[in-house]
Amino acid sequence: MKHLSLAPGQPGHASLHPATPTPPARAATPPVRPEREYDVTEPGAQAGNPAERPRPWRERLWRITALRKALLLALLLLGWEGLARWQANDLLLPTAWQTAQAFASGIAEGELLRRAQASVLLLLQGYGLGIAAAFVLTSLAVSTQIGRDLLGLLTSMFNPLPAIALLPLALLWFGLGQGSLVFVIVHSVLWPLALATFAGFQAVPETLRMAGRNYGLSGLRLVVHILVPAALPAIVSGLKIGWAFAWRTLIAAELVFGVSSGQGGLGWYIFQNRNELYTDKVFAGLLMVILIGLAVESLVFQPLERATVRRWSTQR
Repeated sequence: MKHLSLAPGQPGHASLHPATPTPPARAATPPVRPEREYDVTEPGAQAGNPAERPRPWRERLWRITALRKALLLALLLLGWEGLARWQANDLLLPTAWQTAQAFASGIAEGELLRRAQASVLLLLQGYGLGIAAAFVLTSLAVSTQIGRDLLGLLTSMFNPLPAIALLPLALLWFGLGQGSLVFVIVHSVLWPLALATFAGFQAVPETLRMAGRNYGLSGLRLVVHILVPAALPAIVSGLKIGWAFAWRTLIAAELVFGVSSGQGGLGWYIFQNRNELYTDKVFAGLLMVILIGLAVESLVFQPLERATVRRWSTQR
Protein backbone atom coordinates (compact mmCIF):
# COMPACT_ATOMS: atom_id res chain seq x y z
CA MET A 1 0.00 0.00 0.00
CA LYS A 2 1.31 3.34 -1.02
CA HIS A 3 1.56 6.13 1.45
CA LEU A 4 -0.27 9.26 0.27
CA SER A 5 1.12 12.45 1.57
CA LEU A 6 -0.56 15.82 1.04
CA ALA A 7 1.37 18.97 1.19
CA PRO A 8 0.21 21.59 3.58
CA GLY A 9 -2.14 24.01 1.98
CA GLN A 10 -3.57 21.41 -0.42
CA PRO A 11 -7.22 20.33 -0.17
CA GLY A 12 -7.68 17.38 2.10
CA HIS A 13 -4.53 18.02 4.09
CA ALA A 14 -4.97 17.55 7.80
CA SER A 15 -2.22 18.08 10.25
CA LEU A 16 -1.57 15.37 12.80
CA HIS A 17 -0.26 17.83 15.28
CA PRO A 18 -2.78 19.64 17.46
CA ALA A 19 -3.35 23.28 16.48
CA THR A 20 -1.65 25.72 18.73
CA PRO A 21 -4.09 28.30 20.14
CA THR A 22 -3.58 31.81 18.77
CA PRO A 23 -3.71 34.66 21.17
CA PRO A 24 -6.88 36.82 20.89
CA ALA A 25 -6.54 39.87 18.67
CA ARG A 26 -6.17 43.06 20.59
CA ALA A 27 -8.64 45.81 19.80
CA ALA A 28 -6.96 48.50 17.75
CA THR A 29 -7.04 51.80 19.55
CA PRO A 30 -6.58 54.95 17.49
CA PRO A 31 -3.76 57.18 18.59
CA VAL A 32 -4.84 60.05 20.73
CA ARG A 33 -3.96 63.32 19.13
CA PRO A 34 -3.60 66.47 21.11
CA GLU A 35 -6.53 68.87 20.79
CA ARG A 36 -5.89 72.20 19.20
CA GLU A 37 -8.09 75.22 18.74
CA TYR A 38 -7.89 77.24 15.57
CA ASP A 39 -9.14 80.78 15.27
CA VAL A 40 -11.30 80.86 12.09
CA THR A 41 -12.58 84.36 12.66
CA GLU A 42 -11.51 86.41 9.69
CA PRO A 43 -10.83 90.10 9.89
CA GLY A 44 -14.05 92.08 9.46
CA ALA A 45 -16.34 89.08 10.05
CA GLN A 46 -19.67 89.62 11.76
CA ALA A 47 -19.91 88.86 15.43
CA GLY A 48 -23.09 86.79 15.09
CA ASN A 49 -21.73 84.56 12.30
CA PRO A 50 -17.92 84.53 12.34
CA ALA A 51 -17.65 82.33 9.24
CA GLU A 52 -19.62 84.75 7.06
CA ARG A 53 -18.14 87.85 5.61
CA PRO A 54 -20.21 91.03 5.57
CA ARG A 55 -21.83 91.79 2.25
CA PRO A 56 -20.82 94.93 0.41
CA TRP A 57 -23.03 97.92 0.99
CA ARG A 58 -24.22 97.88 -2.61
CA GLU A 59 -25.50 94.33 -2.24
CA ARG A 60 -27.22 95.16 1.06
CA LEU A 61 -29.00 98.10 -0.52
CA TRP A 62 -30.01 96.05 -3.54
CA ARG A 63 -31.72 93.48 -1.31
CA ILE A 64 -34.20 96.12 -0.12
CA THR A 65 -37.38 95.66 -2.18
CA ALA A 66 -38.71 99.17 -1.62
CA LEU A 67 -35.44 100.67 -2.83
CA ARG A 68 -35.46 98.60 -6.03
CA LYS A 69 -39.03 99.62 -6.79
CA ALA A 70 -38.23 103.27 -6.08
CA LEU A 71 -35.32 103.06 -8.51
CA LEU A 72 -37.54 101.58 -11.23
CA LEU A 73 -40.15 104.26 -10.60
CA ALA A 74 -37.50 106.99 -10.89
CA LEU A 75 -36.35 105.56 -14.21
CA LEU A 76 -39.93 105.53 -15.52
CA LEU A 77 -40.45 109.13 -14.44
CA LEU A 78 -37.22 110.19 -16.12
CA GLY A 79 -38.26 108.45 -19.32
CA TRP A 80 -41.69 110.12 -19.16
CA GLU A 81 -40.14 113.54 -18.58
CA GLY A 82 -37.67 113.11 -21.42
CA LEU A 83 -40.34 111.91 -23.87
CA ALA A 84 -42.69 114.79 -22.98
CA ARG A 85 -39.95 117.40 -23.38
CA TRP A 86 -38.86 115.90 -26.68
CA GLN A 87 -42.43 115.94 -28.00
CA ALA A 88 -43.04 119.48 -26.67
CA ASN A 89 -46.84 119.29 -26.81
CA ASP A 90 -48.56 119.73 -23.46
CA LEU A 91 -51.97 119.00 -24.95
CA LEU A 92 -50.97 115.48 -25.95
CA LEU A 93 -48.48 114.58 -23.23
CA PRO A 94 -47.73 116.84 -20.26
CA THR A 95 -44.48 116.41 -18.42
CA ALA A 96 -44.18 114.54 -15.17
CA TRP A 97 -43.55 117.82 -13.37
CA GLN A 98 -46.73 119.40 -14.79
CA THR A 99 -48.71 116.33 -13.76
CA ALA A 100 -47.27 116.53 -10.25
CA GLN A 101 -48.25 120.19 -10.04
CA ALA A 102 -51.81 119.42 -11.20
CA PHE A 103 -52.02 116.57 -8.70
CA ALA A 104 -50.84 118.76 -5.83
CA SER A 105 -53.27 121.49 -6.87
CA GLY A 106 -56.16 119.03 -6.95
CA ILE A 107 -55.26 117.75 -3.49
CA ALA A 108 -54.92 121.26 -2.07
CA GLU A 109 -58.26 122.39 -3.50
CA GLY A 110 -59.94 119.19 -2.26
CA GLU A 111 -61.61 118.35 -5.56
CA LEU A 112 -59.43 115.34 -6.30
CA LEU A 113 -59.94 113.97 -2.79
CA ARG A 114 -63.74 114.35 -3.04
CA ARG A 115 -63.79 112.52 -6.35
CA ALA A 116 -61.61 109.73 -4.97
CA GLN A 117 -63.79 109.39 -1.88
CA ALA A 118 -66.95 109.12 -3.98
CA SER A 119 -65.40 106.37 -6.13
CA VAL A 120 -64.01 104.38 -3.21
CA LEU A 121 -67.27 104.43 -1.25
CA LEU A 122 -69.21 103.30 -4.30
CA LEU A 123 -66.65 100.59 -4.97
CA LEU A 124 -66.86 99.24 -1.42
CA GLN A 125 -70.62 98.80 -1.72
CA GLY A 126 -70.43 96.82 -4.93
CA TYR A 127 -67.36 94.87 -3.81
CA GLY A 128 -68.99 93.78 -0.56
CA LEU A 129 -72.19 92.68 -2.32
CA GLY A 130 -70.14 90.77 -4.89
CA ILE A 131 -68.22 88.92 -2.17
CA ALA A 132 -71.45 87.96 -0.39
CA ALA A 133 -73.05 86.70 -3.61
CA ALA A 134 -69.94 84.71 -4.55
CA PHE A 135 -69.81 83.06 -1.11
CA VAL A 136 -73.47 82.03 -1.36
CA LEU A 137 -73.00 80.53 -4.84
CA THR A 138 -69.84 78.61 -3.97
CA SER A 139 -71.31 77.33 -0.69
CA LEU A 140 -74.29 76.03 -2.62
CA ALA A 141 -72.00 74.52 -5.25
CA VAL A 142 -69.92 72.50 -2.78
CA SER A 143 -73.03 71.30 -0.96
CA THR A 144 -75.31 70.07 -3.77
CA GLN A 145 -75.05 68.86 -7.33
CA ILE A 146 -77.69 71.38 -8.42
CA GLY A 147 -75.52 74.16 -6.98
CA ARG A 148 -72.49 72.94 -8.96
CA ASP A 149 -74.52 72.84 -12.15
CA LEU A 150 -75.92 76.30 -11.47
CA LEU A 151 -72.51 77.82 -10.78
CA GLY A 152 -70.99 76.23 -13.87
CA LEU A 153 -73.83 77.43 -16.08
CA LEU A 154 -73.88 80.99 -14.74
CA THR A 155 -70.11 81.46 -14.91
CA SER A 156 -70.03 80.13 -18.46
CA MET A 157 -72.73 82.61 -19.45
CA PHE A 158 -71.79 85.79 -17.59
CA ASN A 159 -68.07 85.62 -16.85
CA PRO A 160 -67.05 86.38 -20.48
CA LEU A 161 -69.59 89.22 -20.62
CA PRO A 162 -67.95 92.63 -20.00
CA ALA A 163 -69.49 94.42 -17.06
CA ILE A 164 -69.50 97.77 -18.87
CA ALA A 165 -71.74 96.22 -21.57
CA LEU A 166 -74.49 95.87 -18.94
CA LEU A 167 -74.43 99.57 -18.09
CA PRO A 168 -77.21 100.54 -20.55
CA LEU A 169 -79.49 97.89 -19.05
CA ALA A 170 -78.49 98.93 -15.55
CA LEU A 171 -79.47 102.52 -16.33
CA LEU A 172 -82.91 101.30 -17.46
CA TRP A 173 -83.41 99.06 -14.45
CA PHE A 174 -81.93 101.18 -11.66
CA GLY A 175 -82.16 104.69 -13.09
CA LEU A 176 -79.63 107.51 -13.19
CA GLY A 177 -78.10 106.86 -9.80
CA GLN A 178 -75.56 104.86 -7.91
CA GLY A 179 -77.60 101.67 -8.19
CA SER A 180 -76.60 101.15 -11.81
CA LEU A 181 -72.91 101.53 -10.98
CA VAL A 182 -73.20 99.14 -8.04
CA PHE A 183 -74.84 96.59 -10.33
CA VAL A 184 -71.99 96.54 -12.84
CA ILE A 185 -69.44 96.37 -9.99
CA VAL A 186 -71.18 93.34 -8.51
CA HIS A 187 -71.13 91.69 -11.93
CA SER A 188 -67.40 92.31 -12.32
CA VAL A 189 -66.58 90.90 -8.86
CA LEU A 190 -68.97 87.97 -8.59
CA TRP A 191 -67.87 85.60 -11.34
CA PRO A 192 -64.04 85.65 -11.05
CA LEU A 193 -64.26 85.40 -7.26
CA ALA A 194 -66.77 82.55 -7.43
CA LEU A 195 -64.60 80.63 -9.91
CA ALA A 196 -61.42 81.10 -7.85
CA THR A 197 -63.15 80.13 -4.61
CA PHE A 198 -64.78 77.05 -6.09
CA ALA A 199 -61.48 75.95 -7.63
CA GLY A 200 -59.87 76.32 -4.19
CA PHE A 201 -62.65 74.26 -2.62
CA GLN A 202 -62.18 71.53 -5.22
CA ALA A 203 -58.46 71.35 -4.43
CA VAL A 204 -59.03 70.67 -0.73
CA PRO A 205 -57.73 67.14 0.10
CA GLU A 206 -60.35 64.51 0.77
CA THR A 207 -58.64 63.73 4.08
CA LEU A 208 -59.60 67.13 5.46
CA ARG A 209 -63.17 66.69 4.27
CA MET A 210 -63.41 63.30 5.97
CA ALA A 211 -61.92 64.73 9.16
CA GLY A 212 -64.57 67.45 9.16
CA ARG A 213 -67.35 64.92 8.61
CA ASN A 214 -66.00 62.79 11.46
CA TYR A 215 -66.45 65.80 13.72
CA GLY A 216 -70.05 66.08 12.58
CA LEU A 217 -69.56 69.05 10.24
CA SER A 218 -71.71 69.34 7.16
CA GLY A 219 -73.19 71.99 4.92
CA LEU A 220 -72.29 75.55 5.86
CA ARG A 221 -70.29 74.50 8.94
CA LEU A 222 -68.07 72.28 6.79
CA VAL A 223 -67.50 75.17 4.40
CA VAL A 224 -66.62 77.67 7.13
CA HIS A 225 -64.43 75.46 9.34
CA ILE A 226 -62.73 73.18 6.78
CA LEU A 227 -62.98 74.39 3.19
CA VAL A 228 -62.43 78.11 3.68
CA PRO A 229 -59.14 77.81 5.68
CA ALA A 230 -57.78 75.16 3.30
CA ALA A 231 -58.72 77.13 0.17
CA LEU A 232 -57.62 80.49 1.52
CA PRO A 233 -54.78 81.08 -1.03
CA ALA A 234 -57.25 80.69 -3.90
CA ILE A 235 -59.81 82.88 -2.12
CA VAL A 236 -57.28 85.68 -1.55
CA SER A 237 -56.22 85.45 -5.18
CA GLY A 238 -59.86 85.72 -6.24
CA LEU A 239 -60.34 88.74 -3.98
CA LYS A 240 -57.39 90.49 -5.61
CA ILE A 241 -58.65 89.71 -9.12
CA GLY A 242 -62.16 90.82 -8.19
CA TRP A 243 -60.82 94.07 -6.74
CA ALA A 244 -58.90 94.85 -9.93
CA PHE A 245 -61.92 94.08 -12.11
CA ALA A 246 -64.22 96.18 -9.93
CA TRP A 247 -61.86 99.16 -9.87
CA ARG A 248 -61.42 99.16 -13.63
CA THR A 249 -65.15 98.69 -14.22
CA LEU A 250 -66.04 101.58 -11.92
CA ILE A 251 -63.65 104.01 -13.61
CA ALA A 252 -64.88 102.95 -17.06
CA ALA A 253 -68.53 103.28 -16.00
CA GLU A 254 -67.92 106.73 -14.55
CA LEU A 255 -66.34 107.79 -17.82
CA VAL A 256 -69.70 107.05 -19.44
CA PHE A 257 -71.97 108.03 -16.56
CA GLY A 258 -70.51 109.22 -13.28
CA VAL A 259 -72.75 111.96 -11.91
CA SER A 260 -75.33 111.28 -9.25
CA SER A 261 -76.96 114.27 -7.57
CA GLY A 262 -74.20 116.53 -8.88
CA GLN A 263 -71.40 114.32 -7.55
CA GLY A 264 -69.05 112.19 -9.61
CA GLY A 265 -66.02 110.02 -9.04
CA LEU A 266 -62.56 109.83 -10.49
CA GLY A 267 -63.79 108.55 -13.83
CA TRP A 268 -66.02 111.56 -14.27
CA TYR A 269 -63.17 113.85 -13.14
CA ILE A 270 -60.98 112.42 -15.91
CA PHE A 271 -63.75 112.65 -18.51
CA GLN A 272 -64.65 116.22 -17.60
CA ASN A 273 -61.08 117.50 -17.74
CA ARG A 274 -60.53 115.74 -21.03
CA ASN A 275 -63.47 117.66 -22.49
CA GLU A 276 -61.98 120.91 -21.19
CA LEU A 277 -58.52 119.97 -22.60
CA TYR A 278 -56.83 119.98 -19.18
CA THR A 279 -54.55 117.06 -20.00
CA ASP A 280 -52.40 117.56 -16.92
CA LYS A 281 -55.50 117.13 -14.73
CA VAL A 282 -56.42 114.01 -16.71
CA PHE A 283 -53.02 112.54 -15.86
CA ALA A 284 -53.47 113.67 -12.26
CA GLY A 285 -56.73 111.71 -12.09
CA LEU A 286 -55.05 108.65 -13.57
CA LEU A 287 -52.26 109.03 -11.02
CA MET A 288 -54.82 109.02 -8.21
CA VAL A 289 -56.35 105.82 -9.61
CA ILE A 290 -52.90 104.19 -9.62
CA LEU A 291 -52.05 105.36 -6.11
CA ILE A 292 -55.31 104.02 -4.69
CA GLY A 293 -54.60 100.66 -6.32
CA LEU A 294 -51.10 100.56 -4.84
CA ALA A 295 -52.42 101.57 -1.41
CA VAL A 296 -55.00 98.78 -1.41
CA GLU A 297 -52.37 96.24 -2.44
CA SER A 298 -49.89 97.37 0.22
CA LEU A 299 -52.27 98.10 3.10
CA VAL A 300 -54.95 95.45 2.60
CA PHE A 301 -53.92 92.42 0.58
CA GLN A 302 -50.27 92.08 1.62
CA PRO A 303 -51.08 92.22 5.38
CA LEU A 304 -53.94 89.79 4.75
CA GLU A 305 -51.57 87.33 3.08
CA ARG A 306 -48.99 87.69 5.86
CA ALA A 307 -51.64 87.11 8.53
CA THR A 308 -53.14 84.05 6.84
CA VAL A 309 -51.61 82.10 3.98
CA ARG A 310 -47.95 82.94 4.68
CA ARG A 311 -48.35 82.52 8.41
CA TRP A 312 -49.94 79.09 7.97
CA SER A 313 -47.26 78.07 5.42
CA THR A 314 -49.77 77.41 2.68
CA GLN A 315 -48.08 79.79 0.27
CA ARG A 316 -44.60 81.22 -0.12
